[in-house]
Amino acid sequence: MTTYRPRRTMLYVPAHIEKHINKARGLSVDSVIFDQQESVPPHQKELARETLKKQLANPDFGYSEKIVRINPFDTPWGDDDLKAAVQMDIDAILFPRMESRAQLEEAIYKMDTAGGSHLKVMVNIESPLGVLRAEEIAGTSDRLEVLVMGTTDLANELKMTPTPDRSGLLSSLSLVMLAGRAHKKCVIDGPHFDLKNVEACEFACRQARDLGFDGKTVIHPVQLNYTNDAFTPKRGEINKAKRILEAMEQANKDDRSIAILDDRLVEPSLAEWAERVISVYETVHQIGQSDLCGPEK
Repeated sequence: MTTYRPRRTMLYVPAHIEKHINKARGLSVDSVIFDQQESVPPHQKELARETLKKQLANPDFGYSEKIVRINPFDTPWGDDDLKAAVQMDIDAILFPRMESRAQLEEAIYKMDTAGGSHLKVMVNIESPLGVLRAEEIAGTSDRLEVLVMGTTDLANELKMTPTPDRSGLLSSLSLVMLAGRAHKKCVIDGPHFDLKNVEACEFACRQARDLGFDGKTVIHPVQLNYTNDAFTPKRGEINKAKRILEAMEQANKDDRSIAILDDRLVEPSLAEWAERVISVYETVHQIGQSDLCGPEK
């Protein structure tokens, strides 16, 4: 069975604030993004780099994946951010505002030249041009693992009026989702910024899940519980997935390529869905969050 790494929640943490970095060590978050870009004021960019270097001397963040988002290369800080980050004990580099194959190829070249060939590659898709070129970006390299939506910048550049159902963003979200899935990449939705409106955040999480996203970026720990819950397989899904795999196994023994389950045809493609659901559940169970796997919502 294929192993799927859960990225239900990816928490942005300002790289210049030590107490936030330390707090992230004990949070139930699948990935921590140490942000050197948007959350760090210009006059504290160098401080952020040094703070992150100091904090990651202790690389223990539990099961959380460790990611550094650097500043763009057309700023005074991007190159130095990258050179420092590849020397840290992290899992991936997140490149901001990716808009073309050539741009990503250059970023990977710079990363490898700096000594980061062992690291995963992730990119932000956060502009109209990035959305329109999402397919070529996603197909640039096998090194690329994750597309992360930057929905706030995208909405601003689209000059759209924000609505609770995010209707103005649905086309862009779907285009990036199609591009990611065409090249078998993980695709993550952008953050929800209204910290006090729990209902709106829960709606956005479940909307993203239903659109096919693997998870969602998070800007505050208060959002973690219901974001994790939205992207955690429920018991009903797990039971269904197990029955699908059992039915397909029996069909193969009977020299059939299609199974019948509850009077419905089950095609082989559903086995991949079932394996993903079970794999994510088992990982969640191993890290002690199986209590989230409640009834279907």
